[in-house]
Amino acid sequence: MRKNIVAGNWKMNKTLQEGLELAKGIEAALAGKTPNCDVIIGTPFIHLASVVDAIDTNKIGVAAENCADKASGAYTGEVSAQMVASTGAKYVILGHSERRAYYHETPEILKEKTILALANGLTPIFCIGEVLEEREAGKHFDVVKAQIEESLFNLSAEDFGKIILAYEPVWAIGTGKTATAEQAQEMHAFIRKTIADKYGNEVAENCSILYGGSCKPSNAKELFANKDVDGGLIGGAALEVDSFMGIINAF
Repeated sequence: MRKNIVAGNWKMNKTLQEGLELAKGIEAALAGKTPNCDVIIGTPFIHLASVVDAIDTNKIGVAAENCADKASGAYTGEVSAQMVASTGAKYVILGHSERRAYYHETPEILKEKTILALANGLTPIFCIGEVLEEREAGKHFDVVKAQIEESLFNLSAEDFGKIILAYEPVWAIGTGKTATAEQAQEMHAFIRKTIADKYGNEVAENCSILYGGSCKPSNAKELFANKDVDGGLIGGAALEVDSFMGIINAF
């Protein structure tokens, strides 16, 4: 059975002290509750070890926001999947639209990152999605299918089954625009069919596919009501306890 998941992506926000305060605040807000979803927080690299030590990671999973496409070596400033795993973090966000756009991460680079993440016992939260021009040109299905095929379809069915997908309509991130619940469901269903065509229905049905485009407490319930939307990868709303909890409580 696939899981419902609400994952926060803090991006380049919060000092170490602020991040610890936020993580502990989320833990306190969850105390005594059994949410109807798994909760994950994605923090900057320098926060990882401290946040893992500060909270119960059986209740709140911790993700890195990226990892290197090399195992180790003379790559100044990079952080390997092995280093991420050594902190106790269990997840890593890969292929985020900002990494693709600003840091020119190619499908081949993301393929290598995914292989290294899996080899080190990390669960990738792998992001896919189209920009506005691609959506308006009617190419959104082709773009998303290619992103999955080029970076992930080299994997065995067993390894693919370890991955969480996050669909990000890039035109709806930080723009105030949101894909309608119908648009989200349409793309999530397409992604699931793409997986089924490659790996079969069982793998496709067990894959959690998160929505990652300006999900807020006000629209989370409507988005999560769709049968192929299994939760959210949350940006801005993950930076405050109340708004993040509002999305968790939408389940």
